[in-house]
Amino acid sequence: MNNKLIAKNPNARHNYDIKETIEAGIVLTGTEIKSIRSGKANLKDSYANIKNNEVFIYGLHISPYEFGNINNKDPLRTRKLLLTKKEILKISNRIKQDGISLVPISLYFKGSFVKVELGLGKGKKLYDKREDIAKKDAELRMKKAMMQ
Repeated sequence: MNNKLIAKNPNARHNYDIKETIEAGIVLTGTEIKSIRSGKANLKDSYANIKNNEVFIYGLHISPYEFGNINNKDPLRTRKLLLTKKEILKISNRIKQDGISLVPISLYFKGSFVKVELGLGKGKKLYDKREDIAKKDAELRMKKAMMQ
């Protein structure tokens, strides 16, 4: 299927060492879908959590639809993610045992459905982030040197 990227979390791979990714559906209203289709979604400060054996995403900003009037919902409301019980149990065990975080990485269309890519990963320490930046900088210099 053709996946069309809607929004990406710029801090996810910078702040977390992502070990595994999971695709989840998301429960949205009609006006939220229309707003997403016009590209008005932001994952920057969002995070996911498990509550009562259900997965929720917090801080996902979907701007109110311009022509939505009373049907518009709160832009930062908590939204439920759709995963199987087996997947939720697996994620829950990993979070409890390994101290892993559940981080939204991207929001995209898969066919006509909106999906969220969730990453399971540990938070990076400051020196890890500096190491990554140094590696990227070195790779960039190598590419520039090869071009000349």
